[in-house]
Formats: sequence, C-alpha cells, structure tokens
Amino acid sequence: MKQHIKRAAIILGVAGMIVAGVGATAMATGAKHTRIHFQMVRSAASEAAGDNCLPKAKAEVTVQSKGSVEVMTIIASGLPKNTDFDLFVIQVPNAPFGMSWYQGDLNSNKWGVATGTFVGRFSIETFSVAPGTAPAPVVHPSDASSNPATAPVHQYHLGLWFNSPADAVAAHCTGSTTPFNGDHTAGVQALSTKNFPNDHGPLRDLQP
Repeated sequence: MKQHIKRAAIILGVAGMIVAGVGATAMATGAKHTRIHFQMVRSAASEAAGDNCLPKAKAEVTVQSKGSVEVMTIIASGLPKNTDFDLFVIQVPNAPFGMSWYQGDLNSNKWGVATGTFVGRFSIETFSVAPGTAPAPVVHPSDASSNPATAPVHQYHLGLWFNSPADAVAAHCTGSTTPFNGDHTAGVQALSTKNFPNDHGPLRDLQP
C-alpha cells in the first residue's frame, strides 16, 4: 500500500513539474511578440447576408515589428474579382466598431486575391486620443465639424469594407451604405477579426 502511495506521489510530482514547465514556457513566449500572424474571417454582416455572400473569403495577416514602426502584410482570398476594398484599424470587430481609422486600400485581381503592405503602428501601442474638443475640417457633407474629447482609446482589430454598396450587392451581400471609405460612401464590412475577443484584438499581442 505504501509503495502505491509513494509511486502515486512521484507521478503527481512529475506531472506538476511538467505543468509548471509548460506554464513557464507559455509565459515566456507570451511575454513579448515582435511578429504575429493571424486570420481575418467573414464579417458579421457577410454572415448575416447568407451563404452566398463571400462564402470562401478570408485573409492571412502578418505584422512584423521594425522598432519604431510595424509592417503589416495582408493576403486576402475568396473575394469577388476586380473589386476595391477599404481597410480600417478598429476598436471592436462588429458594429458599432468604435474608434476607427482609415489605413488603406486592397484591390482584388481576376482571381479574387488582394494583397497589401502597410507601414504604421500596429501593436499594443496603437491608440487614438483627443485631450479636448477642437474644430475639424468639413470636407464631405457627413463630416463632423469638431471632435469629441476622449482619453486614450486602443484599436486592436481590423476590418475590410466594400468600397461601394453596388460592389457588395454584386457579391450577394447587402447594399447598405457605411462611412468606411475616403468619401464615406462605402459598402458593408466584408472581413474582420471577429474571431478575437472585443477587448483583445490581434494587434494587442505585438509588443515593439
């Protein structure tokens, strides 16, 4: 009986050491990432439109720290061919999206593949701040003439929008108009990082 108890204690001790070792490794590898890779998936709007709206669309994203900036590379596939899209860095992946800023464009080719490389701040340090309210230029009719004051707000998610409602309808998605392009007449969101929690978008994992 004592031998069985002793053997069980040894097994439990070894198991504990293994678990502790795994935990230490996870903490060590999770402490700082200077390169991350993740996927964007069909947005909530795409899924709500039905199975014919971007059924095979996705994007592979890699972000590499270069010290003072990050380089983000996106390869999207399964998109409608020869179609323009707009990429935003956003606070949360689904509506109402929160604080968002326009990063750039992606344009699909005849195979429905779109690639883009962007240089900027795409890490745990990505945020917007407005210490106070100030006048803002009104370039388009829907522009605000001033900003709301806000403490620092981080944006760790990505969203990709159809550049026009007509393009979205042609892809069997809904034809709603959204402000997510240069003149604020974009279509619905096509891809997003909704596969990550609202408060922990993938950009949060990169520490320059």
